[in-house]
Amino acid sequence: MIRGRLRQCWPVVATAATVLAAGGCSTLSATPPTEVPDGDPGRGAQLVTRYGCGSCHSVPGIRGADGLVGPPLTRFGSRSYIAGKLVNNGTNLEHWIRDPQEVEPGTAMPDLGVPPDDAKDIAAYLFTLD
Repeated sequence: MIRGRLRQCWPVVATAATVLAAGGCSTLSATPPTEVPDGDPGRGAQLVTRYGCGSCHSVPGIRGADGLVGPPLTRFGSRSYIAGKLVNNGTNLEHWIRDPQEVEPGTAMPDLGVPPDDAKDIAAYLFTLD
């Protein structure tokens, strides 16, 4: 008797769990973070995928971004420093993304030829990761 009722209730329980889980997920705000006021975090998330950042880093919110070469970018917006050298702010992060070898010669972070507008949007996305 109990098993029959559980089978009948299971679709309702599964649906409720899915709705509650979806409600708990963070969504990307359309408002840029204060550190990069002219950046577009939504476009930045797309660029993280396009530039292959996830092949070296694990990046929250980016499907397949589970690399283990570089540090995970979880809670990036709460960090104090970039590469252990630069204070973590929008200008410094954009510089690091555009030319990591200039900031830290010999770093494993490759120069991907990221133009300024793309660096700004990637930085805006990373600052949403608190």
